[in-house]
Amino acid sequence: MTDSCKAESSILLGIDENGLGPRLGPLVVTSVVARVTDGGHKRVVSRPRGALRSRLGDSKRLVAYGDSSLGEAWARAIVRRSGQTEPSAPEELVRILSLDGAEALRAPCPGDHAGQCWSADRESFAADPELVLQVGRDLARLDGGGIRVLHAACVVTCARRLNEGIARGLTRFHLDLHAMERLALEARARAGVDVAATCGKVGGFARYPPAFGPMSGRLHAVAEEGRARSEYVVPGLGSIAFVRDADDKHLLVSMASLIGKWVRDLLMARIVRYHRADDPDLPNASGYHDPVTTRFVEATRLTRQKSALPDECFERRSFEGS
Repeated sequence: MTDSCKAESSILLGIDENGLGPRLGPLVVTSVVARVTDGGHKRVVSRPRGALRSRLGDSKRLVAYGDSSLGEAWARAIVRRSGQTEPSAPEELVRILSLDGAEALRAPCPGDHAGQCWSADRESFAADPELVLQVGRDLARLDGGGIRVLHAACVVTCARRLNEGIARGLTRFHLDLHAMERLALEARARAGVDVAATCGKVGGFARYPPAFGPMSGRLHAVAEEGRARSEYVVPGLGSIAFVRDADDKHLLVSMASLIGKWVRDLLMARIVRYHRADDPDLPNASGYHDPVTTRFVEATRLTRQKSALPDECFERRSFEGS
């Protein structure tokens, strides 16, 4: 990239959540950060075009539970392009992506049940090597168009952490928002310059500052507030916008959505494997509010009680005020 392009570039990031509403499994909030020239800005804030649209867009449209290898491919290609040591297994890739270290992630786990969420036994990459290479070529073409993807990161909030938040009077929407704030602030600290963050809309919020966590108390100016978009200018950060359907309208949010989908599916699959050690016939539950997940919850009830697995570590509680 030439010096003139660097002078005209800015740091943009897209942030999205996966797993806000399920009964089981973690909430995963993911960011993708890029250096974008003035010429590339218009493409970032528009829907993917041409062949790229088959590999980038709303994760709910492109992938289904149990087949999130496209998100894996994007994560691996971004790590490869960033020059980091390429991971040899999914566990290593999650470690690279996670904003929190392994010790912090495992801190709330009862010692004899940590394997429910963190056992990586029998895990392997599922994405076809050619798909990873193709996504790498997509990244190279975006780079040539003024969109240099730098890195991806995620915040994983397990069921116990979600339940602890509810006990403190926070809804899952607050916890989603607070993870988004963390990712935006981390990107600002890493970049050393102001950033422009675009996030998927959180719940039904139109006004966000009263619900801020990590950014609570910071000065801010309202650029726009409404059902479709709410945006704030925050000294020491730059700007942060919450946009409806951002995962289908913003390239970086789309990437974040796909990567987060892969991380959540991987971690949910660990929960299923852990309980299948006691009952191999358990269904492959997605963790969402569906009949298969209901059967999974009921079928594991007795073994969970016998093994003294805390309910707080298994099923999310509902917030009475939500």
